[in-house]
Amino acid sequence: MNHLTPLADAGTIGNPAVNISIFVGFVIITLFIVIRASRSNTNATEFFTAGHAFSGPQNGIAIAGDYLSAASFLGIAGAIAVYGYDGFLYSIGFLVAWLVALLLVAELLRNTGKFTMADVLSFRLEQRPVRLAAATSTLTVSLFYLLAQMAGAGGLVALLLDIKGRGAQSVVIAVVGVLMIVYVLVGGMKGTTWVQIIKAVLLIAGAAFMTVLVLAKFGLNFSDILGSAQKMVHEATTKGVASRDVLAPGAQYGGSTTSKINLLSLGLALVLGTAGLPHVLMRFYTVPTAKEARRSVVWAIALIGAFYLFTLALGYGAAAIVGPDRILKAPGGQNSAAPLLAFELGGVILLGVISAVAFATILAVVAGLTITASASFAHDVYASVMKNHQVTEDEQVRVSRITAVVLGIAAIGLGILANGQNVAFLVALAFAVAASANLPTIVYSLYWRRFNTRGALWSMYGGLISCIVLIIFSPAVSGTKTSMIPGAHFDWFPLANPGIVSIPLAFILGVVGTLSSSDTGDPEL
Repeated sequence: MNHLTPLADAGTIGNPAVNISIFVGFVIITLFIVIRASRSNTNATEFFTAGHAFSGPQNGIAIAGDYLSAASFLGIAGAIAVYGYDGFLYSIGFLVAWLVALLLVAELLRNTGKFTMADVLSFRLEQRPVRLAAATSTLTVSLFYLLAQMAGAGGLVALLLDIKGRGAQSVVIAVVGVLMIVYVLVGGMKGTTWVQIIKAVLLIAGAAFMTVLVLAKFGLNFSDILGSAQKMVHEATTKGVASRDVLAPGAQYGGSTTSKINLLSLGLALVLGTAGLPHVLMRFYTVPTAKEARRSVVWAIALIGAFYLFTLALGYGAAAIVGPDRILKAPGGQNSAAPLLAFELGGVILLGVISAVAFATILAVVAGLTITASASFAHDVYASVMKNHQVTEDEQVRVSRITAVVLGIAAIGLGILANGQNVAFLVALAFAVAASANLPTIVYSLYWRRFNTRGALWSMYGGLISCIVLIIFSPAVSGTKTSMIPGAHFDWFPLANPGIVSIPLAFILGVVGTLSSSDTGDPEL
């Protein structure tokens, strides 16, 4: 398993008053930006896609902001600090995934859609059933991703404000959920995009600054960082940690055949998941042309690639400077590695700033996820399926806002359940769902003329249901001390990530469903 719960309280770090002051300052600034942007939300196009008003570079930075979530900053840094080489595999998978998005879907997606992923999937298929399936998938993926961000928020704020106990941390998660709802209700896609741009710049700059400080501490010699990290791990007293070789493969996924298959399954989900994430795909509609959509992805790849190189230094730097014992014993467990490192490098102020950026990261990402899911319900389910397009744009926006509130409440509940899990691992589950339920249908819709409605429905529902069922009956949910429900034992599926089963199954179901139907698809595609 690759997620850990906090083992013990390690006391607060920094000054809670300073931490909360910087938090509040970031929230006030970003809320001001959201309110300013909301003045132009006069119709559904403005609310859902910001009026297609952003350039490729602007949208690329916003995509990086959407993508570089709590999983990237908190989860991956923590995974590298504790597991070393195996933790960095998350960074590699998340980055390589963008090549799939660039080569397969970015430009064609912008040409065929308007608001949501379902516009692409249904443009030559039966509208009602395909839109309903796509909306169901979008809502499910968004909830999984929201769950990860909420878990990251709970651990981060608990560490900084010395909040102990699951009850108090649950209150923190609820506050994050309320703020998320406010961002979406007020700002729409334009406000959310500007917050993403600002947050991406701050996050990448903060990670770069911390990387320079780590390298400076070791005389700009990365080998010394690796050697010190290895020494700290070997001297650790936490059970199971001292035996790991964090400079070689296998600290997390070595040993048994099941563990190695789990690694392959995780990699498959990470590489293929991005091209099926609804909140990332919806970003391609905020630019005016397909050319700008392609430029967006190029900018995003450059920024995201640079950031993931920084996580390598931050993760090993945290292992060398903070040590795995202290990381695992802090509130938030693995997710506390980056904040603890910031405190060691720059004291209270750097800790407050870096943590506030991480907190803003969580708020911005959950806002983007929520507006994507609520737009999908309003546009695809309410307007297209329930009302047969007989609705006004104002009505669509109103339904979207109501849906955002409902989603926010659901995300709060799920976030409380997942509190303490490694957020990179939780996001990997969302990637598995996206790759299983969405990617096969997107690829077939864009490239296969024979593809038809039955193939789309079999692929989407088959991939979604199989992935969810396997997750429920996996060690991620029950069967171990670090599962979401540690006291239960219904983990008959041995892999923590089901991608290696559910993704190929969804592709196969798309082919079988298509070929078993008399519908010949659209020969004019």
